[in-house]
Amino acid sequence: MAPTTESNQCEIVLVGCGAPLRGMGWYHAQQLLQNECPSGKLCYVVEPWFMGGGAQGPGGPEFAKFMEDTKNNHNVEFLMSVKDLPPLPAGRNRLALISGRTADNPRLLKEAVDANCKFIYLEKPGAPTVGELEGMREVAKATGVTVLMGYNKNVCKYVRKAREFAAANEGSHVTFVSNNTYESTAESLGECFERNCEGMLKNMAIHELALLVSFYDVKVDNIASVKADRDFSSCQTLKGPSGKEFTDFDKIKFTIETKTGKTVSVQADRCGGDTSYAKVEIKGEEVFRHSMPDDDDKANVEVLEKKYPGAMPYFFSQDPDYITVKERVSNNCANGVEADGVATLDIAVDTLKVAEFLTPELQKQLAKFPLAN
Repeated sequence: MAPTTESNQCEIVLVGCGAPLRGMGWYHAQQLLQNECPSGKLCYVVEPWFMGGGAQGPGGPEFAKFMEDTKNNHNVEFLMSVKDLPPLPAGRNRLALISGRTADNPRLLKEAVDANCKFIYLEKPGAPTVGELEGMREVAKATGVTVLMGYNKNVCKYVRKAREFAAANEGSHVTFVSNNTYESTAESLGECFERNCEGMLKNMAIHELALLVSFYDVKVDNIASVKADRDFSSCQTLKGPSGKEFTDFDKIKFTIETKTGKTVSVQADRCGGDTSYAKVEIKGEEVFRHSMPDDDDKANVEVLEKKYPGAMPYFFSQDPDYITVKERVSNNCANGVEADGVATLDIAVDTLKVAEFLTPELQKQLAKFPLAN
């Protein structure tokens, strides 16, 4: 039986599921299957790797079980390619949630457009390079397709509260802090560098750059200065599982001042733990901090840890925000309700431009001085 939707729902096509417990696409699927996003119904999953060459490799058997359970219990169809999608039924709106490899996104977006997806939820950073992302924007404009980005921190509670506090207190300086839970070893970080080979500023810290573009007027042509915190920051060259070497930041902190007079800081640490936060300082003294997860969220994290043992910890701390962004995009697709606060493709292009500008600049600054251990 073909998948069906209610009249107030859009049909969601998940493109790029990934391995259970590891892939962001898999976690998107879990939230949709639990009806956490009432305006969207997961109808199709496109997963060429685990349905093809990766079926017998790591994660393959776990994906096969997930696929079988999802087919039987939720009437979701699994496909090898976006091109295998059936024609869109009359009166239904189709949303593609693209959560595959960044390098594949330009092709996947074009295929989604050809499959009559009039709305696209695109995971960060959208494309490997600014040029490719700009090309994707041109495709969307030419075909009338709405593309919205999965920059979930734009709608985070801790970001909102810090911005509100800073706006109400003169002389405030905001620092957005992003942490992750990799082990501080060459093996763990080498695997991280290879798997996220686009680099920290196009991967882990891209959310913070999107905040700077969205709320602090940060664009490449509006940056007056950028200064790395040499005492905190570290850039390493490490071997990944393939044996190839990759150079990236394992931790970075920097402050940007814009030509319009705004200053803001970002701090990211791959081995900093599972709590991210925003802090506000006045005259160098911290006067406000709000974390993710906060005390209200920790109970939900504990429930999810028991429900999905072994899954990536950051899934749980950001769980409410993933739901918020998906529901707003789905409601926009299904019912025409504006996706308030969700980053646009224009913001994504400017964010990627900032990442491409900052990466060599910060590496150059750190190369002149001894790095942190």
